[in-house]
Amino acid sequence: MIFGELLLHGLTKSTKRRIGFIAGLIAMTCLAATMLACKKMTASSRAKNAAISEGVITVDSRGDLQSALDQAKPGDVIMLEPGATYSGNFVLPDKGGSENQWITIRSAASNDKLPPADTRITPANADQLPKIVSSNSAAAISASHGAHNYMFVGIEFGLTPDAPANYGLVRLGEGNEAEASLLPHDITIDRCYIHGSPTQTVRRGVALNSASTSVINSYISDIHEVGADTQALCGWNGPGPFNIVNNYLEASGENIMFGGADPKIYGLVPSDIEIKRNHCFKPLTWKKDDPSFAGIGWSVKNLLELKNARRVVIEGNVFENDWIDAQTGYAILFKCQNQDGTAPWSVTQDVQFINNVVRGTSSAMNVLGRDPYNPSGQMTNIVIRNNLFEDVGGGIWDGEGTFMKITEAVDVTVDHNTVMQRGNIITAYGNSSTDFMFTNNITLHNSYGIKGDGTQSGNPTLEKYFPSAVFKRNIVVMTGNYDYPRNKNYYPTSLADIGFADQAKGNYRLNAASPYKHGGTKEQDVGADVDAIERATAGVTN
Repeated sequence: MIFGELLLHGLTKSTKRRIGFIAGLIAMTCLAATMLACKKMTASSRAKNAAISEGVITVDSRGDLQSALDQAKPGDVIMLEPGATYSGNFVLPDKGGSENQWITIRSAASNDKLPPADTRITPANADQLPKIVSSNSAAAISASHGAHNYMFVGIEFGLTPDAPANYGLVRLGEGNEAEASLLPHDITIDRCYIHGSPTQTVRRGVALNSASTSVINSYISDIHEVGADTQALCGWNGPGPFNIVNNYLEASGENIMFGGADPKIYGLVPSDIEIKRNHCFKPLTWKKDDPSFAGIGWSVKNLLELKNARRVVIEGNVFENDWIDAQTGYAILFKCQNQDGTAPWSVTQDVQFINNVVRGTSSAMNVLGRDPYNPSGQMTNIVIRNNLFEDVGGGIWDGEGTFMKITEAVDVTVDHNTVMQRGNIITAYGNSSTDFMFTNNITLHNSYGIKGDGTQSGNPTLEKYFPSAVFKRNIVVMTGNYDYPRNKNYYPTSLADIGFADQAKGNYRLNAASPYKHGGTKEQDVGADVDAIERATAGVTN
Protein backbone atom coordinates (compact mmCIF):
# COMPACT_ATOMS: atom_id res chain seq x y z
CA MET A 1 0.00 0.00 0.00
CA ILE A 2 2.81 2.44 0.84
CA PHE A 3 4.57 1.56 -2.45
CA GLY A 4 1.33 2.26 -4.39
CA GLU A 5 0.93 5.59 -2.69
CA LEU A 6 4.49 6.57 -3.69
CA LEU A 7 3.77 5.67 -7.31
CA LEU A 8 0.68 7.86 -7.35
CA HIS A 9 2.50 10.80 -5.75
CA GLY A 10 2.96 13.63 -8.21
CA LEU A 11 0.40 12.51 -10.75
CA THR A 12 -2.39 14.83 -11.85
CA LYS A 13 -5.80 14.50 -10.25
CA SER A 14 -7.42 13.38 -13.52
CA THR A 15 -4.80 10.69 -14.02
CA LYS A 16 -5.33 9.48 -10.46
CA ARG A 17 -9.10 9.28 -11.06
CA ARG A 18 -8.59 7.16 -14.22
CA ILE A 19 -6.23 4.80 -12.42
CA GLY A 20 -8.71 4.48 -9.49
CA PHE A 21 -11.57 3.67 -11.86
CA ILE A 22 -9.54 0.96 -13.61
CA ALA A 23 -8.50 -0.52 -10.25
CA GLY A 24 -12.15 -0.62 -9.13
CA LEU A 25 -13.12 -2.48 -12.28
CA ILE A 26 -10.33 -5.00 -11.67
CA ALA A 27 -11.43 -5.50 -8.05
CA MET A 28 -15.09 -5.99 -9.02
CA THR A 29 -14.10 -8.50 -11.71
CA CYS A 30 -11.98 -10.46 -9.23
CA LEU A 31 -14.81 -10.46 -6.68
CA ALA A 32 -17.31 -11.74 -9.26
CA ALA A 33 -14.89 -14.44 -10.38
CA THR A 34 -14.33 -15.48 -6.76
CA MET A 35 -18.06 -15.66 -6.08
CA LEU A 36 -18.66 -17.73 -9.23
CA ALA A 37 -15.84 -20.09 -8.27
CA CYS A 38 -17.33 -20.50 -4.78
CA LYS A 39 -20.74 -21.16 -6.26
CA LYS A 40 -19.28 -23.81 -8.59
CA MET A 41 -17.43 -25.40 -5.67
CA THR A 42 -20.65 -25.50 -3.61
CA ALA A 43 -22.61 -26.97 -6.51
CA SER A 44 -19.84 -29.50 -7.10
CA SER A 45 -19.85 -30.46 -3.42
CA ARG A 46 -23.62 -30.88 -3.39
CA ALA A 47 -23.46 -32.88 -6.62
CA LYS A 48 -21.28 -35.42 -4.81
CA ASN A 49 -24.14 -35.96 -2.39
CA ALA A 50 -27.23 -35.53 -4.49
CA ALA A 51 -28.65 -34.54 -7.83
CA ILE A 52 -31.05 -31.71 -7.07
CA SER A 53 -33.92 -30.61 -9.24
CA GLU A 54 -37.00 -28.64 -8.35
CA GLY A 55 -38.59 -30.42 -5.38
CA VAL A 56 -36.60 -33.68 -5.85
CA ILE A 57 -33.29 -34.66 -4.24
CA THR A 58 -31.82 -37.85 -5.66
CA VAL A 59 -29.20 -39.52 -3.46
CA ASP A 60 -27.20 -42.34 -5.04
CA SER A 61 -25.24 -45.03 -3.20
CA ARG A 62 -22.28 -42.67 -2.70
CA GLY A 63 -24.41 -39.78 -1.53
CA ASP A 64 -24.83 -38.18 1.86
CA LEU A 65 -28.31 -38.98 3.17
CA GLN A 66 -28.02 -36.74 6.22
CA SER A 67 -27.05 -33.81 4.00
CA ALA A 68 -30.13 -34.48 1.88
CA LEU A 69 -32.33 -34.56 4.99
CA ASP A 70 -30.80 -31.29 6.16
CA GLN A 71 -31.27 -29.60 2.78
CA ALA A 72 -34.79 -30.81 2.08
CA LYS A 73 -37.65 -28.36 2.32
CA PRO A 74 -41.29 -29.15 3.11
CA GLY A 75 -42.83 -30.58 -0.05
CA ASP A 76 -39.56 -32.12 -1.29
CA VAL A 77 -39.03 -35.77 -2.22
CA ILE A 78 -35.75 -37.52 -1.39
CA MET A 79 -35.20 -40.39 -3.82
CA LEU A 80 -32.86 -43.18 -2.70
CA GLU A 81 -31.25 -45.71 -5.02
CA PRO A 82 -32.90 -49.17 -4.96
CA GLY A 83 -30.54 -51.71 -3.42
CA ALA A 84 -28.09 -49.05 -2.20
CA THR A 85 -26.98 -49.09 1.45
CA TYR A 86 -26.87 -45.92 3.53
CA SER A 87 -25.05 -46.70 6.76
CA GLY A 88 -25.28 -44.36 9.74
CA ASN A 89 -27.49 -42.95 12.46
CA PHE A 90 -29.61 -40.46 10.57
CA VAL A 91 -31.76 -37.78 12.19
CA LEU A 92 -34.93 -36.12 10.89
CA PRO A 93 -34.54 -32.36 11.44
CA ASP A 94 -37.35 -30.08 12.57
CA LYS A 95 -38.07 -27.97 9.51
CA GLY A 96 -40.72 -25.82 11.15
CA GLY A 97 -43.05 -24.24 8.65
CA SER A 98 -46.19 -25.68 7.14
CA GLU A 99 -48.07 -28.58 8.69
CA ASN A 100 -49.55 -29.41 5.27
CA GLN A 101 -46.39 -30.15 3.29
CA TRP A 102 -44.50 -33.38 3.77
CA ILE A 103 -40.94 -34.43 3.09
CA THR A 104 -41.04 -37.86 1.48
CA ILE A 105 -38.09 -40.27 1.63
CA ARG A 106 -38.72 -43.07 -0.82
CA SER A 107 -37.24 -45.66 -3.12
CA ALA A 108 -36.41 -44.36 -6.57
CA ALA A 109 -37.81 -47.59 -8.02
CA SER A 110 -40.67 -46.99 -10.39
CA ASN A 111 -44.11 -47.35 -8.93
CA ASP A 112 -44.78 -50.56 -10.85
CA LYS A 113 -41.84 -52.22 -9.07
CA LEU A 114 -43.20 -51.49 -5.60
CA PRO A 115 -46.42 -52.87 -4.13
CA PRO A 116 -49.34 -50.56 -4.88
CA ALA A 117 -50.73 -48.28 -2.19
CA ASP A 118 -52.58 -50.17 0.57
CA THR A 119 -50.60 -53.33 -0.22
CA ARG A 120 -48.16 -54.81 2.28
CA ILE A 121 -44.47 -54.97 1.42
CA THR A 122 -42.65 -58.29 1.93
CA PRO A 123 -38.99 -59.37 1.96
CA ALA A 124 -39.48 -60.44 -1.67
CA ASN A 125 -39.49 -56.73 -2.56
CA ALA A 126 -36.09 -56.10 -0.95
CA ASP A 127 -34.16 -55.72 -4.21
CA GLN A 128 -36.19 -52.59 -4.98
CA LEU A 129 -35.63 -51.02 -1.56
CA PRO A 130 -32.79 -48.72 -0.49
CA LYS A 131 -31.31 -49.85 2.83
CA ILE A 132 -30.83 -47.53 5.78
CA VAL A 133 -28.77 -49.43 8.32
CA SER A 134 -27.18 -48.87 11.71
CA SER A 135 -23.77 -50.31 12.52
CA ASN A 136 -24.13 -49.76 16.27
CA SER A 137 -26.69 -49.77 19.09
CA ALA A 138 -28.32 -46.50 18.00
CA ALA A 139 -31.26 -46.07 15.63
CA ALA A 140 -30.86 -46.10 11.87
CA ILE A 141 -33.41 -43.25 11.84
CA SER A 142 -34.41 -41.04 14.76
CA ALA A 143 -36.27 -37.74 14.98
CA SER A 144 -35.13 -34.47 16.50
CA HIS A 145 -37.40 -32.59 18.89
CA GLY A 146 -40.50 -31.41 17.08
CA ALA A 147 -39.61 -32.98 13.72
CA HIS A 148 -42.77 -33.41 11.70
CA ASN A 149 -44.37 -34.19 8.36
CA TYR A 150 -42.05 -36.95 7.15
CA MET A 151 -43.13 -39.95 5.10
CA PHE A 152 -41.07 -43.06 4.32
CA VAL A 153 -42.16 -45.15 1.33
CA GLY A 154 -40.41 -48.34 0.21
CA ILE A 155 -37.39 -48.21 2.54
CA GLU A 156 -35.58 -51.09 4.26
CA PHE A 157 -34.28 -50.43 7.78
CA GLY A 158 -31.83 -52.80 9.39
CA LEU A 159 -28.35 -53.46 10.75
CA THR A 160 -24.94 -54.13 9.32
CA PRO A 161 -23.96 -57.79 9.76
CA ASP A 162 -21.37 -56.92 12.42
CA ALA A 163 -23.58 -54.54 14.43
CA PRO A 164 -23.78 -55.12 18.20
CA ALA A 165 -27.07 -55.31 20.10
CA ASN A 166 -29.41 -52.62 18.81
CA TYR A 167 -31.99 -50.86 20.98
CA GLY A 168 -34.37 -49.60 18.30
CA LEU A 169 -34.13 -49.41 14.52
CA VAL A 170 -36.56 -46.51 14.06
CA ARG A 171 -36.91 -44.16 17.02
CA LEU A 172 -39.69 -41.59 16.82
CA GLY A 173 -39.20 -39.73 20.09
CA GLU A 174 -36.76 -40.58 22.85
CA GLY A 175 -39.42 -41.54 25.39
CA ASN A 176 -38.11 -39.04 27.94
CA GLU A 177 -39.56 -35.77 26.62
CA ALA A 178 -41.39 -33.90 29.39
CA GLU A 179 -43.34 -31.57 27.08
CA ALA A 180 -45.64 -32.48 24.21
CA SER A 181 -44.14 -29.72 22.05
CA LEU A 182 -40.86 -31.67 21.93
CA LEU A 183 -42.42 -34.77 20.37
CA PRO A 184 -42.09 -35.62 16.68
CA HIS A 185 -45.44 -35.76 14.94
CA ASP A 186 -47.15 -36.39 11.62
CA ILE A 187 -44.86 -39.19 10.52
CA THR A 188 -45.85 -42.08 8.22
CA ILE A 189 -44.00 -45.32 7.56
CA ASP A 190 -45.56 -46.91 4.48
CA ARG A 191 -44.47 -50.12 2.72
CA CYS A 192 -41.20 -50.40 4.64
CA TYR A 193 -39.23 -53.51 5.59
CA ILE A 194 -37.82 -53.20 9.12
CA HIS A 195 -35.85 -56.11 10.50
CA GLY A 196 -32.96 -57.61 12.39
CA SER A 197 -31.46 -60.98 11.50
CA PRO A 198 -32.08 -64.47 12.90
CA THR A 199 -29.10 -64.15 15.26
CA GLN A 200 -28.82 -60.43 16.09
CA THR A 201 -30.28 -58.75 19.17
CA VAL A 202 -32.80 -56.02 18.28
CA ARG A 203 -34.96 -54.61 21.05
CA ARG A 204 -37.49 -52.63 19.03
CA GLY A 205 -38.62 -52.14 15.46
CA VAL A 206 -40.32 -48.75 15.80
CA ALA A 207 -40.63 -46.62 18.95
CA LEU A 208 -43.88 -44.65 18.82
CA ASN A 209 -43.19 -41.88 21.34
CA SER A 210 -44.76 -39.37 19.01
CA ALA A 211 -48.03 -37.83 17.92
CA SER A 212 -50.05 -38.46 14.75
CA THR A 213 -48.02 -41.43 13.54
CA SER A 214 -48.88 -44.21 11.08
CA VAL A 215 -47.18 -47.53 10.40
CA ILE A 216 -48.93 -49.08 7.43
CA ASN A 217 -48.41 -51.82 4.84
CA SER A 218 -45.03 -52.72 6.36
CA TYR A 219 -43.13 -55.84 7.40
CA ILE A 220 -41.29 -55.93 10.74
CA SER A 221 -39.43 -59.12 11.67
CA ASP A 222 -36.61 -60.66 13.71
CA ILE A 223 -37.09 -58.33 16.67
CA HIS A 224 -35.78 -60.35 19.62
CA GLU A 225 -33.53 -60.41 22.65
CA VAL A 226 -32.58 -62.80 25.44
CA GLY A 227 -33.59 -61.65 28.92
CA ALA A 228 -35.38 -58.42 27.95
CA ASP A 229 -38.65 -57.19 26.46
CA THR A 230 -38.75 -56.55 22.73
CA GLN A 231 -41.47 -55.12 20.52
CA ALA A 232 -42.11 -54.71 16.82
CA LEU A 233 -44.03 -51.55 17.77
CA CYS A 234 -44.08 -49.86 21.17
CA GLY A 235 -45.09 -46.48 22.53
CA TRP A 236 -45.34 -45.08 26.06
CA ASN A 237 -44.68 -41.32 25.86
CA GLY A 238 -46.67 -40.27 22.80
CA PRO A 239 -50.30 -39.08 22.83
CA GLY A 240 -51.29 -40.44 19.44
CA PRO A 241 -53.29 -40.82 17.35
CA PHE A 242 -51.63 -43.98 15.99
CA ASN A 243 -52.62 -45.93 12.89
CA ILE A 244 -51.20 -49.45 12.77
CA VAL A 245 -52.73 -50.98 9.67
CA ASN A 246 -51.94 -53.93 7.38
CA ASN A 247 -48.54 -54.94 8.75
CA TYR A 248 -46.71 -58.16 9.44
CA LEU A 249 -45.36 -57.80 13.00
CA GLU A 250 -42.92 -60.24 14.58
CA ALA A 251 -41.24 -59.84 17.97
CA SER A 252 -40.31 -62.20 20.77
CA GLY A 253 -41.56 -60.00 23.62
CA GLU A 254 -44.73 -58.11 22.73
CA ASN A 255 -45.52 -57.75 19.04
CA ILE A 256 -47.43 -54.55 19.85
CA MET A 257 -47.37 -52.74 23.19
CA PHE A 258 -48.56 -49.41 24.57
CA GLY A 259 -47.24 -48.60 28.02
CA GLY A 260 -44.49 -50.63 29.63
CA ALA A 261 -42.64 -47.53 30.87
CA ASP A 262 -44.03 -44.46 32.58
CA PRO A 263 -44.73 -41.44 30.37
CA LYS A 264 -42.68 -38.37 31.28
CA ILE A 265 -45.44 -36.05 30.06
CA TYR A 266 -47.82 -35.54 32.97
CA GLY A 267 -51.22 -37.18 32.49
CA LEU A 268 -50.34 -38.74 29.13
CA VAL A 269 -52.26 -41.81 27.98
CA PRO A 270 -51.55 -43.03 24.42
CA SER A 271 -54.93 -42.53 22.74
CA ASP A 272 -56.94 -42.95 19.56
CA ILE A 273 -55.13 -46.07 18.44
CA GLU A 274 -56.23 -48.03 15.38
CA ILE A 275 -54.81 -51.57 15.10
CA LYS A 276 -56.32 -53.16 12.01
CA ARG A 277 -55.53 -55.99 9.58
CA ASN A 278 -52.16 -56.91 11.08
CA HIS A 279 -50.62 -60.36 11.28
CA CYS A 280 -48.93 -60.66 14.69
CA PHE A 281 -46.82 -63.81 14.65
CA LYS A 282 -44.07 -65.64 16.52
CA PRO A 283 -42.22 -68.32 14.53
CA LEU A 284 -41.84 -71.74 16.11
CA THR A 285 -38.10 -71.54 15.42
CA TRP A 286 -38.05 -69.52 18.68
CA LYS A 287 -39.83 -72.25 20.69
CA LYS A 288 -37.26 -74.27 22.60
CA ASP A 289 -39.13 -77.60 22.49
CA ASP A 290 -40.20 -77.37 18.85
CA PRO A 291 -38.38 -79.53 16.27
CA SER A 292 -37.69 -76.38 14.22
CA PHE A 293 -36.01 -74.53 17.14
CA ALA A 294 -33.09 -72.51 15.75
CA GLY A 295 -30.96 -72.61 18.90
CA ILE A 296 -31.37 -69.16 20.51
CA GLY A 297 -33.81 -68.87 23.43
CA TRP A 298 -35.28 -65.45 22.76
CA SER A 299 -37.54 -64.26 25.61
CA VAL A 300 -41.15 -64.81 24.52
CA LYS A 301 -44.11 -62.98 26.11
CA ASN A 302 -47.31 -62.12 24.21
CA LEU A 303 -48.82 -60.88 20.95
CA LEU A 304 -50.52 -57.66 22.09
CA GLU A 305 -50.34 -55.79 25.39
CA LEU A 306 -52.05 -52.59 26.48
CA LYS A 307 -50.84 -51.18 29.81
CA ASN A 308 -51.76 -47.53 29.33
CA ALA A 309 -54.06 -46.82 26.39
CA ARG A 310 -57.37 -45.15 25.64
CA ARG A 311 -59.81 -45.35 22.73
CA VAL A 312 -58.33 -48.35 20.96
CA VAL A 313 -59.91 -50.23 18.05
CA ILE A 314 -58.38 -53.66 17.40
CA GLU A 315 -60.12 -55.12 14.36
CA GLY A 316 -59.51 -57.68 11.64
CA ASN A 317 -56.15 -58.92 12.93
CA VAL A 318 -54.71 -62.43 13.13
CA PHE A 319 -52.76 -63.12 16.33
CA GLU A 320 -50.84 -66.35 15.98
CA ASN A 321 -48.49 -68.45 18.15
CA ASP A 322 -47.77 -67.72 21.80
CA TRP A 323 -46.47 -70.04 24.47
CA ILE A 324 -45.15 -70.20 28.03
CA ASP A 325 -41.67 -68.73 28.29
CA ALA A 326 -40.89 -65.36 29.89
CA GLN A 327 -44.65 -65.07 30.64
CA THR A 328 -47.51 -67.48 31.22
CA GLY A 329 -48.57 -67.74 27.59
CA TYR A 330 -51.56 -65.36 27.39
CA ALA A 331 -51.75 -63.97 23.86
CA ILE A 332 -53.71 -60.74 24.53
CA LEU A 333 -53.17 -58.65 27.67
CA PHE A 334 -55.26 -55.65 28.70
CA LYS A 335 -53.86 -54.07 31.85
CA CYS A 336 -53.80 -50.83 33.83
CA GLN A 337 -50.17 -50.55 34.84
CA ASN A 338 -48.31 -47.70 36.48
CA GLN A 339 -45.13 -49.43 35.46
CA ASP A 340 -42.48 -47.51 37.40
CA GLY A 341 -44.72 -45.96 40.02
CA THR A 342 -44.57 -42.39 38.71
CA ALA A 343 -47.73 -42.33 36.54
CA PRO A 344 -50.78 -43.03 38.73
CA TRP A 345 -53.10 -41.89 35.91
CA SER A 346 -52.19 -44.97 33.84
CA VAL A 347 -55.33 -46.70 32.60
CA THR A 348 -56.65 -48.85 29.78
CA GLN A 349 -60.20 -47.99 28.73
CA ASP A 350 -62.55 -47.75 25.76
CA VAL A 351 -61.14 -50.73 23.88
CA GLN A 352 -62.91 -52.59 21.09
CA PHE A 353 -61.54 -56.03 20.18
CA ILE A 354 -63.66 -57.15 17.23
CA ASN A 355 -63.50 -59.47 14.20
CA ASN A 356 -60.10 -60.93 15.11
CA VAL A 357 -58.63 -64.43 15.02
CA VAL A 358 -56.47 -65.61 17.93
CA ARG A 359 -54.90 -68.95 17.09
CA GLY A 360 -52.28 -71.24 18.60
CA THR A 361 -51.64 -70.05 22.15
CA SER A 362 -51.31 -71.38 25.68
CA SER A 363 -54.12 -69.06 26.88
CA ALA A 364 -56.11 -66.30 25.24
CA MET A 365 -56.85 -63.09 27.24
CA ASN A 366 -55.72 -61.57 30.54
CA VAL A 367 -57.76 -58.56 31.76
CA LEU A 368 -56.17 -56.76 34.73
CA GLY A 369 -58.45 -53.95 35.88
CA ARG A 370 -56.02 -52.25 38.27
CA ASP A 371 -52.29 -52.27 38.88
CA PRO A 372 -51.71 -54.59 41.87
CA TYR A 373 -48.40 -52.92 42.73
CA ASN A 374 -48.79 -49.16 42.19
CA PRO A 375 -51.72 -46.71 42.13
CA SER A 376 -53.49 -46.62 38.75
CA GLY A 377 -56.79 -45.93 37.08
CA GLN A 378 -59.42 -48.65 36.70
CA MET A 379 -60.17 -50.38 33.44
CA THR A 380 -63.54 -49.52 31.90
CA ASN A 381 -65.51 -50.12 28.72
CA ILE A 382 -63.92 -53.16 27.10
CA VAL A 383 -65.79 -54.82 24.23
CA ILE A 384 -64.69 -58.27 23.01
CA ARG A 385 -67.07 -59.08 20.18
CA ASN A 386 -67.21 -61.43 17.23
CA ASN A 387 -63.81 -63.08 17.47
CA LEU A 388 -62.60 -66.61 16.83
CA PHE A 389 -60.27 -68.16 19.42
CA GLU A 390 -59.03 -71.57 18.35
CA ASP A 391 -56.32 -74.00 19.42
CA VAL A 392 -56.08 -72.43 22.87
CA GLY A 393 -54.08 -74.65 25.24
CA GLY A 394 -53.20 -78.30 24.98
CA GLY A 395 -51.10 -79.89 22.27
CA ILE A 396 -47.83 -78.07 21.74
CA TRP A 397 -49.02 -75.03 23.71
CA ASP A 398 -49.53 -76.53 27.19
CA GLY A 399 -50.31 -73.91 29.83
CA GLU A 400 -53.63 -73.07 31.45
CA GLY A 401 -55.65 -73.11 28.23
CA THR A 402 -57.87 -70.36 29.69
CA PHE A 403 -60.05 -68.14 27.54
CA MET A 404 -60.09 -65.19 29.96
CA LYS A 405 -58.44 -64.35 33.26
CA ILE A 406 -59.97 -61.24 34.82
CA THR A 407 -60.03 -59.02 37.90
CA GLU A 408 -61.52 -55.66 38.90
CA ALA A 409 -62.62 -54.36 35.51
CA VAL A 410 -65.77 -52.31 34.90
CA ASP A 411 -68.15 -52.63 31.96
CA VAL A 412 -66.69 -55.58 30.06
CA THR A 413 -68.78 -57.05 27.24
CA VAL A 414 -67.94 -60.47 25.81
CA ASP A 415 -70.36 -61.14 22.97
CA HIS A 416 -70.66 -63.43 19.93
CA ASN A 417 -67.27 -65.14 20.25
CA THR A 418 -66.45 -68.73 19.32
CA VAL A 419 -63.83 -70.15 21.67
CA MET A 420 -62.14 -73.54 21.34
CA GLN A 421 -60.10 -73.70 24.55
CA ARG A 422 -58.74 -76.58 26.65
CA GLY A 423 -59.01 -74.93 30.09
CA ASN A 424 -61.34 -72.59 31.95
CA ILE A 425 -63.79 -70.30 30.22
CA ILE A 426 -63.07 -67.62 32.84
CA THR A 427 -60.68 -67.54 35.77
CA ALA A 428 -61.67 -64.78 38.23
CA TYR A 429 -59.60 -63.51 41.14
CA GLY A 430 -58.99 -60.46 43.32
CA ASN A 431 -61.81 -57.92 43.48
CA SER A 432 -65.07 -58.21 41.56
CA SER A 433 -65.69 -56.95 38.03
CA THR A 434 -68.95 -55.03 37.67
CA ASP A 435 -71.27 -54.48 34.69
CA PHE A 436 -70.06 -57.71 33.11
CA MET A 437 -71.90 -59.16 30.09
CA PHE A 438 -71.25 -62.62 28.66
CA THR A 439 -73.67 -63.25 25.80
CA ASN A 440 -74.04 -65.26 22.57
CA ASN A 441 -70.71 -67.09 22.99
CA ILE A 442 -69.74 -70.67 22.19
CA THR A 443 -67.25 -72.14 24.66
CA LEU A 444 -66.18 -75.43 26.25
CA HIS A 445 -66.69 -75.96 29.96
CA ASN A 446 -63.93 -78.51 30.40
CA SER A 447 -63.09 -79.21 34.06
CA TYR A 448 -63.98 -75.92 35.72
CA GLY A 449 -65.72 -73.57 33.28
CA ILE A 450 -66.23 -70.24 35.02
CA LYS A 451 -64.18 -70.56 38.20
CA GLY A 452 -63.14 -68.00 40.80
CA ASP A 453 -60.42 -68.05 43.39
CA GLY A 454 -62.04 -69.78 46.39
CA THR A 455 -65.44 -70.34 44.75
CA GLN A 456 -67.09 -73.21 42.95
CA SER A 457 -67.71 -73.16 39.22
CA GLY A 458 -70.73 -71.42 37.72
CA ASN A 459 -73.21 -69.35 39.71
CA PRO A 460 -71.10 -69.11 42.92
CA THR A 461 -68.31 -67.50 40.90
CA LEU A 462 -70.66 -65.27 38.91
CA GLU A 463 -72.31 -64.04 42.09
CA LYS A 464 -69.06 -63.23 43.88
CA TYR A 465 -66.83 -61.93 41.11
CA PHE A 466 -69.42 -60.60 38.63
CA PRO A 467 -72.32 -59.19 40.65
CA SER A 468 -75.42 -58.55 38.50
CA ALA A 469 -73.71 -60.07 35.46
CA VAL A 470 -75.72 -60.70 32.29
CA PHE A 471 -75.14 -64.31 31.19
CA LYS A 472 -77.45 -65.23 28.30
CA ARG A 473 -77.70 -66.98 24.95
CA ASN A 474 -74.44 -68.86 25.40
CA ILE A 475 -73.61 -72.38 24.26
CA VAL A 476 -71.42 -74.08 26.86
CA VAL A 477 -70.40 -77.63 25.97
CA MET A 478 -70.57 -79.40 29.32
CA THR A 479 -70.88 -82.81 30.89
CA GLY A 480 -71.77 -83.07 34.55
CA ASN A 481 -74.21 -81.31 36.81
CA TYR A 482 -72.90 -77.77 37.35
CA ASP A 483 -74.79 -74.78 38.68
CA TYR A 484 -75.14 -72.22 35.87
CA PRO A 485 -77.88 -69.84 34.71
CA ARG A 486 -80.28 -72.11 32.83
CA ASN A 487 -82.63 -69.52 31.41
CA LYS A 488 -81.78 -68.63 27.80
CA ASN A 489 -78.50 -70.59 27.76
CA TYR A 490 -77.66 -73.89 26.08
CA TYR A 491 -75.65 -76.80 27.49
CA PRO A 492 -75.01 -79.51 24.89
CA THR A 493 -72.82 -82.41 25.99
CA SER A 494 -70.55 -82.54 22.94
CA LEU A 495 -69.20 -80.34 20.18
CA ALA A 496 -70.92 -82.56 17.65
CA ASP A 497 -74.27 -81.46 19.08
CA ILE A 498 -73.63 -77.84 18.14
CA GLY A 499 -73.79 -78.42 14.40
CA PHE A 500 -70.73 -76.67 13.04
CA ALA A 501 -70.49 -76.60 9.25
CA ASP A 502 -67.08 -78.32 9.25
CA GLN A 503 -65.16 -78.09 12.51
CA ALA A 504 -62.36 -80.36 11.28
CA LYS A 505 -61.51 -77.80 8.61
CA GLY A 506 -61.95 -74.81 10.91
CA ASN A 507 -65.37 -73.80 9.62
CA TYR A 508 -67.22 -72.73 12.75
CA ARG A 509 -70.40 -71.51 11.07
CA LEU A 510 -73.58 -73.13 12.30
CA ASN A 511 -75.06 -75.39 9.66
CA ALA A 512 -78.68 -75.08 8.61
CA ALA A 513 -79.69 -78.02 10.81
CA SER A 514 -78.05 -76.74 13.98
CA PRO A 515 -80.54 -76.53 16.88
CA TYR A 516 -78.89 -73.23 17.82
CA LYS A 517 -79.34 -71.57 14.45
CA HIS A 518 -80.88 -68.15 15.14
CA GLY A 519 -80.65 -68.94 18.87
CA GLY A 520 -78.86 -65.73 19.80
CA THR A 521 -80.05 -62.23 20.59
CA LYS A 522 -82.39 -60.86 17.89
CA GLU A 523 -82.38 -64.33 16.28
CA GLN A 524 -78.75 -64.10 15.25
CA ASP A 525 -76.64 -67.25 15.30
CA VAL A 526 -74.88 -67.98 18.58
CA GLY A 527 -71.12 -67.64 18.35
CA ALA A 528 -69.01 -65.61 15.97
CA ASP A 529 -70.23 -64.36 12.62
CA VAL A 530 -67.55 -66.17 10.65
CA ASP A 531 -68.40 -64.38 7.40
CA ALA A 532 -67.74 -61.01 9.06
CA ILE A 533 -64.42 -62.25 10.46
CA GLU A 534 -63.33 -63.60 7.08
CA ARG A 535 -64.15 -60.30 5.40
CA ALA A 536 -62.23 -58.37 8.06
CA THR A 537 -59.16 -60.62 7.89
CA ALA A 538 -59.08 -61.38 4.16
CA GLY A 539 -55.47 -61.35 2.98
CA VAL A 540 -54.02 -60.57 6.42
CA THR A 541 -51.83 -63.69 6.57
CA ASN A 542 -50.68 -63.56 2.93
